[in-house]
Amino acid sequence: MNDTQREGKIIKVSGPLVVARGLEETKMYEMVRVGKMGLFGEIVEIRADRFSIQVYEETSGIGPGEPVVSTGAPLTVELGPGLITSIFDGVQRPLDKLRSSFGDFVLRGAEVPPLDRKKKWHFIPRRKVGERVVAGDIIGVLPESPIIEHRIMVPAGIEGVLVSISERDAILEDTVAVIKTEDGEKSVALLQKWPVRVARPVSRRLPPVSPLVTGQRVLDTLFPITKGGTACVPGPFGSGKTVVQHQLARWADAEIIVYVGCGERGNEMTEVLIDFPELIDPRSERPLIERTVLVANTSNMPVAAREASVFTGITMAEYYRDMGYSVALMADSTSRWAEAMREMSGRLEEMPGEEGYPAYLASRLASFYERAGRVICTGSDGREGSLSVIGAVSPPGGDLSEPVVQATLRVVKVFWSLDDKLAGQRHFPAINWLSSYSLYQDLVDNACSTSVNQFWAKNRQEAMAILKKESELEELVRLVGMDALSVQDRLLLEGAKMIREDFLHQNAYDPVDSYTSLPKQFWLLRVILAFYHCAYQAINAGAELEDITALPVREEISRAKNIPEKELERFDTIAKKVSASIEALKPSGERL
Repeated sequence: MNDTQREGKIIKVSGPLVVARGLEETKMYEMVRVGKMGLFGEIVEIRADRFSIQVYEETSGIGPGEPVVSTGAPLTVELGPGLITSIFDGVQRPLDKLRSSFGDFVLRGAEVPPLDRKKKWHFIPRRKVGERVVAGDIIGVLPESPIIEHRIMVPAGIEGVLVSISERDAILEDTVAVIKTEDGEKSVALLQKWPVRVARPVSRRLPPVSPLVTGQRVLDTLFPITKGGTACVPGPFGSGKTVVQHQLARWADAEIIVYVGCGERGNEMTEVLIDFPELIDPRSERPLIERTVLVANTSNMPVAAREASVFTGITMAEYYRDMGYSVALMADSTSRWAEAMREMSGRLEEMPGEEGYPAYLASRLASFYERAGRVICTGSDGREGSLSVIGAVSPPGGDLSEPVVQATLRVVKVFWSLDDKLAGQRHFPAINWLSSYSLYQDLVDNACSTSVNQFWAKNRQEAMAILKKESELEELVRLVGMDALSVQDRLLLEGAKMIREDFLHQNAYDPVDSYTSLPKQFWLLRVILAFYHCAYQAINAGAELEDITALPVREEISRAKNIPEKELERFDTIAKKVSASIEALKPSGERL
């Protein structure tokens, strides 16, 4: 035991909560080892001489009188090469290494270094001896995976002149550079450590303006998120939250993906683990796992580790953001994390807030989401990085008024509302277009009107107007029947049906339909709206609605979502066919 460590004794055990005495001079959120088995724990409350410890492992068999030893440090993650392709538990233990060492089930108190201490990495310098460097400067790189270059940065708090740096093969703890500072010489290794509850520093925060392209039509066109933005996906059981998260992880326009499974079912995380090594990244034609970090804390793992898992994930995401990468983090689901907070709060006998959640629920959620953003990273080169955060929420019974959803909506800017009625109709993604919203809409409209087509915003506005009008007409149809509607209103219902079925509906398991680029999204919606406009003019000229809807080109539009990305010129052919087919239905005196 060193000078920073203290040893106390357990006086009470209540599930994942352990109370100890004798840990004087230890601090809040300091890590401790509990009992003879050395279980992971964290001090979450100090009352006089009683220290309440949140234990991240099953506490059965632990009793009063057993030792508690402080580590002298808060919950900290290791940051360095080797994070990519790895899968960790909530406190950054590598699950593959635990399995090879201890078997299929995690042995309590088992400890394995998160990153491989024996593997050698080829370090290539990017700065020279004699150059002045500051915290955040990239001094060298190494290939972490075939598609990701790992950038070694000067650790926080170090500034000075490089006195030693050279190209070499090194393990994580080897010194690769020496910096002469005012306080003496400081060594820089490939490995850094960072406390998970402390946000990593940035030079400056920037407004998020570039769209984070997800390839999901309902999201990119109607309710977009930006790089550096925040979004939540609430919905009841079976509405498709996890599939939406998986699709975002697969297709989002981000260079690094961090996927955090927080309290979800083990079979869903298993699907991720099986799929990701087999999925091909469309950007590099390499396996998607080669730019992915996975954090798994499934529902059968200790409840207390759920909170740690989201902070572990976002700290690793910030590390890659600081290298200058665009990073997207998916957390599934923050409701399970909030339930863990509620359980711990109850055992700590804290005053409960709404529905038994702790009074600090909103601030704890905000401390997570507000670590997202588009930033100028620390360092002298002014490089830009971004971290986008998308969190799933699982409200009981789909009640969007419950505290976790409402606290989340106060801090995020995009709301993708999943609807169990749409899911019941087999409409996926089951995102309700009438209750969802995005506060980044104007920024993305401006960006896409420049980069894709000048009519991007006009397309979206027309489509939303048709869908909203459909909702009003459906109420009228329920009251007085379809026959009471004018032919123009019936055409609008047909147009809305085309938007819903041929544009918003998307098959996540179809190799072509699973992902749609922004240009293809634009032209697909453009063709549907062109059909609606031509049909409207034809009806006003005397054409029959039944003849219009029976046109063969109508079926071509419904199949247009399966047009490959390399054949977008076919949309122009369909548009011309739409115009000619409908024009032919007009009475002869009304044709152009």
